[in-house]
Amino acid sequence: MSQITSSSPMSLPCMLCGRQDDCPEKYGEKKTLHNLTLHYNCLLLSSGIWQRGEEDEGIYGFLLDDIKKEVNRAKKLKCCLCKNRGASIGCVTPRCKKSYHYPCGVEKECIFQFTDSFRSYCWDHRPVQHVHSSQLGGSSHCTICLETIEHTPSYHVLHSPCCKSSWFHRDCLQYQALSAGLHFFRCSVCNNKDKFQNEMLRMGINIPERDASWELEENAFHELLERYQHCDVEMCICPNGREFNKPDSKWEILRCQCCGSKGTHLACSSLMKYNQGWDCTECKNIVCTPGKRSRPGSLTPSETRGHLGYGMNQPSPKGPRKSVVLRPIHAISDILQDLRLQLCRNPIYLLVKKESIWDSSVKAFRKSSFSPFHTIHVKYKEFNLRKAYQEHNVSTSEYFHLLLKSLENSILFEGSERKNLSMDPDALRDNLYFEAGRMVAVALVHGGPAPGFFSRTLFYCLIYEPQHVQPILDDVADPDVLQAIRTIQSCHKINSLKSAVNQYFEYLQNTGSLHLVQAVSDKALLVKDILAYHVIRRVQQQLESFKQGLKTLGVLDKIQAHPTAFWSVLCMKQEKLTAKVMTELFTVAYPEDIYTNRQSDTSFWIDYLEDTEEGSTAVSLENILVFVTGLDSIPPAGFNPPPTVHFSHRAVPAADRKHNCLKLPILPSYIEFCKSLDQAICKTLPKA
Repeated sequence: MSQITSSSPMSLPCMLCGRQDDCPEKYGEKKTLHNLTLHYNCLLLSSGIWQRGEEDEGIYGFLLDDIKKEVNRAKKLKCCLCKNRGASIGCVTPRCKKSYHYPCGVEKECIFQFTDSFRSYCWDHRPVQHVHSSQLGGSSHCTICLETIEHTPSYHVLHSPCCKSSWFHRDCLQYQALSAGLHFFRCSVCNNKDKFQNEMLRMGINIPERDASWELEENAFHELLERYQHCDVEMCICPNGREFNKPDSKWEILRCQCCGSKGTHLACSSLMKYNQGWDCTECKNIVCTPGKRSRPGSLTPSETRGHLGYGMNQPSPKGPRKSVVLRPIHAISDILQDLRLQLCRNPIYLLVKKESIWDSSVKAFRKSSFSPFHTIHVKYKEFNLRKAYQEHNVSTSEYFHLLLKSLENSILFEGSERKNLSMDPDALRDNLYFEAGRMVAVALVHGGPAPGFFSRTLFYCLIYEPQHVQPILDDVADPDVLQAIRTIQSCHKINSLKSAVNQYFEYLQNTGSLHLVQAVSDKALLVKDILAYHVIRRVQQQLESFKQGLKTLGVLDKIQAHPTAFWSVLCMKQEKLTAKVMTELFTVAYPEDIYTNRQSDTSFWIDYLEDTEEGSTAVSLENILVFVTGLDSIPPAGFNPPPTVHFSHRAVPAADRKHNCLKLPILPSYIEFCKSLDQAICKTLPKA
């Protein structure tokens, strides 16, 4: 088959519309094959042709003979707008005889629906939006370009079907759709996808069936992952230069709290502390000018932690923007707290065996009395059932920690650190993948820890259509498949590649990965198909079952709506704890009847945390958190109730994991305080 080539911008005209324009955004890509030059949209929307071939046949699946017949048919039809021949598109409305070229129809504001049978409507019969009279009149801002827009539906102004107050320019929506593709194009206010896309397709927005443009480009927007590190004041006094940055010192670089794209050393601007706040000269001229908006406050630490350097599209802020102010993405704790509002106070008790927590949890979750919407209480049971009712001090967070650890190491997942779903027919038959997804969802909402073991590929399969996800070599856990891929990758000559294909012929044929190899470069397609089959297509049923389980409590919908926030929770191991984080996490309290030097007692606690961070005590900060809560990291939804420290005249330190409470004795010296706490925590640590 002849190679399809792109025509130069001012070369041959399109054989349907007669125009030489090469504008992919307006008319689709312009291609030339066998002396046939056509715009993609002109061909796609022509009334007398259908795709009868495969995607790689003819031009985009349109056979050459069919194209020639359509060109000949169009030559007999005169455009009712420009009066030239080649009008291959007609209005689908019965009794309407208008025919026109695609570019002429665009200029005359016709509607072309890029879905189903690709219908076309002339300017007299095009579909319109019906908006309630209460929403008409007035103006707001287009939530894409932020320019003023009148609340009057027309060809150029479209109303969102899912948000009452959202209005868009047609051109803004079209450019966003071309960039985002089918899998990312959604309402920029409420993040609705299905309802929004259906309405936009009806109103003639072209949503291409491909991945987003930023996903097709390697390291797209990588500059957004870098924090600005440069001192921009007129006179930098740092002896090591403008790019030198030393945290927690006077040479730490502070960024402008308005734009974030200018910086200064603390000493260069006579600032005493990092959280003091600083505006660059440009922003100061804007926010401090009389009559302008007052200066926005800097983001809080919790808000800045919400910004993940992960290149995923995020929904725009709700409501029109009135100033260019940095806004944080949704924090994971806020998202999960919203989901917690579904929970009721009705308790439900899970009786599980600690030594077989996975199997006993599956049985507990499958009981008819179980509901994820109830408040969960956990009791461990041994061989003697009576013993179960003696263990009241069981933390729900600790239970979910043990459950997720067991799940991570179960037969349902494979891989070393970053896990993918395994193919276990028996587990699929027993619906265990569904239970696994349900347990992850319930754990996240009910205060469990972050799983942190999902692979990048598994995470992408949750938020995209799996067929558009490309696995990597690290996803392969089977050593035989890994060896086959490496053998094919190592081929640098066509003969060695053909030999490798013959060696693994049966496997390639059985998995649908067999291709004719005619050049060494063909090995890339072989490897791509092997990876796609082994990591995704092979476990398609398991993946769908797992996703169904994740829909429990609406968790999967939130993952797809806020992928950046959930990336760190599902795929990243938690950051190491610091004394500062622990100090902010715990609230110190005293009984009313205790009168003592409270400042000294609190100082002992803070000093102990700092010494632990430096390695001067017998335990770690994670050991302390486990001692109190049963978890070695802060759960994504936060602790419920929040951890507290209670000082009292008790003999030794003790923990109440049910209430996340650490009970400490009031002692006269720091040495005694440190020794007693070390001993209490070390007793609970597993023996080496």
